[in-house]
Amino acid sequence: MNFARLLDVVGLIAGLGIVAATLLSTLRAVVLPRASQGLIPEVTITSLRLLFRARVRRHEDYMRRDHLMAMFAPVALLAMLVSWLLVTAVAYSLIFFCVTGRSLPASVELSGSSIVTLGTVSDSHFWPSLLGDSEAGVGLLIVALVISYLPSMYSAFTRRETGVTLLEVRAGNPPSATTMLLRFRRIDNGLAEITDLWRQWEQWFADIEESHTTFPILVFFRSPHGERSWVTAAGALLDGAALWISAVEHPADPNAHLCIRAGFLSLRRIADAFGIPYDPDPAPDGPVSVSRQEWDEAISEMRDGGVAVVEDLDLAWEKWRGWRVNYDTVLLRLARLIEAPPAPWVSDRSPMGGYRDRWVSRRTARRASGRRR
Repeated sequence: MNFARLLDVVGLIAGLGIVAATLLSTLRAVVLPRASQGLIPEVTITSLRLLFRARVRRHEDYMRRDHLMAMFAPVALLAMLVSWLLVTAVAYSLIFFCVTGRSLPASVELSGSSIVTLGTVSDSHFWPSLLGDSEAGVGLLIVALVISYLPSMYSAFTRRETGVTLLEVRAGNPPSATTMLLRFRRIDNGLAEITDLWRQWEQWFADIEESHTTFPILVFFRSPHGERSWVTAAGALLDGAALWISAVEHPADPNAHLCIRAGFLSLRRIADAFGIPYDPDPAPDGPVSVSRQEWDEAISEMRDGGVAVVEDLDLAWEKWRGWRVNYDTVLLRLARLIEAPPAPWVSDRSPMGGYRDRWVSRRTARRASGRRR
């Protein structure tokens, strides 16, 4: 076998290997029910995130940033499809070049015609014709898999956003743990019924863990309203449950404990899908991003609103911090990952806090004015 023939064989094997790897990447991203994206989606999403973030950082106004980031997930989803098809076309161009003896431009032209099934360029010989048919089949398979991916993804998105919308009724916008407990307090026997909320959100956390690790692109799909976010809703709910356990007088409520555990495990596994680092076994007295002064102010607000607060606030703070430390890091880093809207104790902790704090202050002032009225 001469050297040129050897190169053709190597090129053919390499091309077939790339096609197989592309199909495997598509199956892992679309069909396999676990966080296993593969190289092509990871490179595509990471590259687009860098481009969008560079663009977003030029704007101080949050709503403008939100409008830009709202396009990230749809663009990334389309880019993943284009990337799979493009890599497949390149691989088949290499195969045609090695098998047919055509020039490289002619091989690229034949591959492009085959993958889009236009048939404007063809080869009447058996093997090139068979390869062209196989490329058309691979291209159609990738498109079909992505199309079948959309209903499941949007169904999971709808379930997630239903929970976020319902929480706005209970916790305000932006969501706040203290607002949630105060609203339940104002409802006759509301605090006695709050245990149902913990059960519902334990299921919500289980659902987003499954869906957002199976379809990681869902993490970046933003709520229909720019001021809502699944991350800030999760943070408010977890903080509220932790306050309920540690600082509010009430009968024993194991559902709140289970809800928090389901919550931080869910956030951690979503963080794992994106390689976000965190301490898997933090010390109960470890540092958290919420200061004791902020926590005391929240307790004072709850007490003024009629919530029965425990007497030993030092012990209550230690208990609350012991819960918060389990999800503090992943919560803030997920908020940063998706450019979450400003919300107390979540996205207002980010390095970009200047404009966020001003936005939160305006929202807090309007909310307080509404309560006085």
